[in-house]
Amino acid sequence: MRIARQILVFDAADLSAESTFWARLLGGTVDADDDWHTIYADGEPRLAVQLVPDHLPPDWPDGTPQQMHLDVFVEDIDAAHDEVMSLGARLLKPAEDIKAAEGFQVYADPAGHPFCLCWD
Repeated sequence: MRIARQILVFDAADLSAESTFWARLLGGTVDADDDWHTIYADGEPRLAVQLVPDHLPPDWPDGTPQQMHLDVFVEDIDAAHDEVMSLGARLLKPAEDIKAAEGFQVYADPAGHPFCLCWD
């Protein structure tokens, strides 16, 4: 089997908030249909968002397990934290030691999907 491409799809009740968040974070653009948005970065489709009006976010990292999450590796955690927060993220679990040589912090995007900002 040859896989031509793969794409991760998020469910969200607010397509615009979700797709705009990820497009800005990835430095990309959004191709929007009524019930599906594709996020492009560097001319390639990277993520998609499908309309799920009754979407409920996972309760993670301390509650019901999530189905998946993204790890986004950054060079400057302080700058990355400020950027994702300005885009509408919520901090779910801060790092044990933000000054450590490696670590992560857990966030939620506008629809409540968890992701981590990681550094090493």
